[in-house]
Amino acid sequence: MSGYILDDLCVTWEQFLRSNRCVGGSGLHRLVVVTGWELRRGRQDRSTELNMPAEVVSKRRGSETSPSTLTPAQIRRERAAGLTLTRVESKPVCDLHLTVTPKPGETTAALVRRLAAVLNECDATVVQQVVFGSVKEHLQTIAALRQALDDPELPVTWLEGAACADHPIAGMQVHAVSGAKVKSIGQGTAARGRVWSDAVSNHCVLGALGPARTTVARPEQARATFENLQAGLIGEGMTLKDVARTWFFLDDIVSWYGDFNLVRNDFFARSELRPGSVPASTGVSGFNPTGAALTAAAWAVRARDPSVKVVEVVPSPRQCPAPAYGSAFSRAVELKLPGYRQLLVSGTASIEPGGRTAHVGDVRAQIELSMQVVGDILESRRMSFADVSRATAYFKASGDSPLFEDWLARHELRALPMVRACCDICRDDLLFEIELDAIQAVS
Repeated sequence: MSGYILDDLCVTWEQFLRSNRCVGGSGLHRLVVVTGWELRRGRQDRSTELNMPAEVVSKRRGSETSPSTLTPAQIRRERAAGLTLTRVESKPVCDLHLTVTPKPGETTAALVRRLAAVLNECDATVVQQVVFGSVKEHLQTIAALRQALDDPELPVTWLEGAACADHPIAGMQVHAVSGAKVKSIGQGTAARGRVWSDAVSNHCVLGALGPARTTVARPEQARATFENLQAGLIGEGMTLKDVARTWFFLDDIVSWYGDFNLVRNDFFARSELRPGSVPASTGVSGFNPTGAALTAAAWAVRARDPSVKVVEVVPSPRQCPAPAYGSAFSRAVELKLPGYRQLLVSGTASIEPGGRTAHVGDVRAQIELSMQVVGDILESRRMSFADVSRATAYFKASGDSPLFEDWLARHELRALPMVRACCDICRDDLLFEIELDAIQAVS
């Protein structure tokens, strides 16, 4: 029986949900992370829960709350077999970051039910969901998700990221919120994003972005995708300057990544995005259900008070800026959110300080260097791997996954919230890449 250790009592995930409700009630027993992944029982008064709408925040210029002046957020990290949850409680909004991976022998339908049980119990609305899995599973799985969550407009970005194990789904990553009014962008099954607000900022997540015409040249499809991204942002009162994070999944990326970069660089330049202000990003290979040359997702954040800075570009202590070799993205970006900081680390691979590939042909060394680079970025922001809320590891060859498992075991990090997917990286000689987010309360 898999479950939590609550003092000396073992409880299953279902028992945990029944006794640890996410909304309503007071004085509930809670699981609170003390160090790393060690769980202990805590107690808190939740009589003024998360049902206050985001609209109650004053919108008068000059009266907005600064992230640094708010009460530190309560961050809880919870784990069960095949599921990790980072819960960030910062009134009036509670953010949930979930990673769900198949348990041995589990069907896709059972995996969906397991995810829905957590979200429904928390009365949370999904604002972003990414699924790595077989395109053949796409239609039935999304239909099951929408039904289980009673959310017919659920936006899902789906990638043909083959699992490193024998299952049609490699994993699902979900960002959901409760205590905020969430609006869909688009209608019905054509919904492509979500908009919501916290105490300081407005947020817009767009996903499953692509071109309307999939038969034109790949650079034209890329430009159309950027135009659709821009149009979606403008429709919500934002611009590309508000984008903190992007994801680009290119079919057969190695054969046309250079052309893609030319389109991206040109589009960002026309949008007056300077090299020091470009978003964090991931660019790997990934086939999508529409058969387009690429699919994309983005997260934009805008403070309601223009004097409040909520997005900060973070350099890498070990690598040169990516624009130095023609790729318009930042190594990392930090969001200053109500009572906490969220670090968004771009897809990171084995790159030398000068921009060349390091350790060609040696996947173990590439993993080692990539993880050192990511660790140094975390350390530069006074964070560590214990703060990680979401991670994706990409392998050029599925057979290399055990080498990464060995690295995680040696560093006592096997509990990281991780999806492992098999796909090409942006260079033919890159064998491994990792992206991750980390969250830490502001003290």
